[in-house]
Amino acid sequence: MSREILLLVDALASEKAVPREVVFGALEGALASAMKKRFEEEVNIRVAIDRDTGNYEGFRRWLVVPDEEGLQEPDQQELLSDARELAPDVEVGDYIEEPLEAIEFGRIGAQAAKQAILQKIRDAEREQVLNDFLDRGESIVSGTVKRMDKGDAIIESGKIEARLPRNQMIPKENLRIGDRVRAWVQTIDRTARGQQVLLSRTAPEFIQQLFENEVPEIEQGLLEIKAAARDPGVRAKIAVVAYDKRIDPIGTCVGMRGSRVTAVRNELGGEQVDIVLWADDPAQFVIGALAPANVESIVVDEDKHAMDVVVDEENLPKAIGARGQNVRLASDLTGWQINIMTQEESHSRQEEERETLRAAFMQKLDVDEEVADILIDEGFTGLEEIAYVPMQELLDIEAFDEETITELRTRARNALLTEAIAKEEEAEAAQNLNGLEGMTPELIEKLAQHGIETRDDLADLATDELAEMAGIDEQAASDLIMRAREHWFDGEA
Repeated sequence: MSREILLLVDALASEKAVPREVVFGALEGALASAMKKRFEEEVNIRVAIDRDTGNYEGFRRWLVVPDEEGLQEPDQQELLSDARELAPDVEVGDYIEEPLEAIEFGRIGAQAAKQAILQKIRDAEREQVLNDFLDRGESIVSGTVKRMDKGDAIIESGKIEARLPRNQMIPKENLRIGDRVRAWVQTIDRTARGQQVLLSRTAPEFIQQLFENEVPEIEQGLLEIKAAARDPGVRAKIAVVAYDKRIDPIGTCVGMRGSRVTAVRNELGGEQVDIVLWADDPAQFVIGALAPANVESIVVDEDKHAMDVVVDEENLPKAIGARGQNVRLASDLTGWQINIMTQEESHSRQEEERETLRAAFMQKLDVDEEVADILIDEGFTGLEEIAYVPMQELLDIEAFDEETITELRTRARNALLTEAIAKEEEAEAAQNLNGLEGMTPELIEKLAQHGIETRDDLADLATDELAEMAGIDEQAASDLIMRAREHWFDGEA
């Protein structure tokens, strides 16, 4: 038997072009599986084959676990205290083993072992093919459509079979068996039973890689594609930057007589490509991304990561694009939410925002409309700025003297303190009422506005009172009140 094992290992290793160790490992696994069939329970078996002689030994083994955890799997575990009676030096996480008698396979056992070995070798071959592919560092696969599987295309490229899902194909393209295809390597799933390489022809990275292949200056580090956005098969935008002032980044990507951009477009089914200049300044970048529309003005809202872009009536259709395509791609390219509006819409929005801010200043600072307008005209947009900007910035306002400024700062700080206390009280109320069955954050907020902050406050209400202030029906109000009163009777119980 031992000689047969060595001959089998050498033959399979040579035939399948895999290391002998892979075959030994597969055979050990097959022998362990055969030995397990002796036992009715689920056991842990280890088999070790001597690489020189072909002799093998089998062991049943148990994992050593802490006494306090107990045995979760009695057939495969042993408590530390019991294990140390057999092996004094054993530690948690070690194994204790018991030798098993060697087995005679017979014809059926030998066939099963061979199948297990061949499967292990097939897995090793797949792993080797995948590793060879990864070593090449290819980000674009070129291959032939071998077959269609439920709408997906299986692409054969050398020894690799890759899957191009239907939703990663360019819309309206109709791939057939035998067609040549190029696609971007989207993911690699080593655990997949079938094709481990998944491809995409719709990803923005695909168009970036196509340009890198067509434009040598990118590989040379003279140019870089900073971002890309696509409406696959219809239109795309890429943002480029040049690191050599002698190079025109847009012209370089377009190529002589449009040769480079045309090559990319042909690969993408005629997809229109807009090439724009990337800029450090987000507003300038957005203006470029909205081409061919001309922008009149732009307002940046850092907090919302959004920009209000004003264009004239003539440029409005260009800025928005068919079915909103231009503004959507520009937003995807820049990473900013872009709101396109006309001058009239912009003016209307500014007036609304000014009215809201004026009302807030008048109420919280207890000032008249004239003082509120002065603060707004000077660029103040919140109480925090009035309360904490350097004093000199306020002193520079000609309409205010030092006494007025000091009073405004005091009122702003007091208003902020009042708001903070109110939020803290609301949070405490939420903590107190939040665990009550049927209570929602919206309901807690409504109750807090009426001074209902604890379960006792809620329990003291009449049903009709709660129904009116919370906007719920009387049955729901009654149920909430009874739940709020339950703790009154817990002590008596």
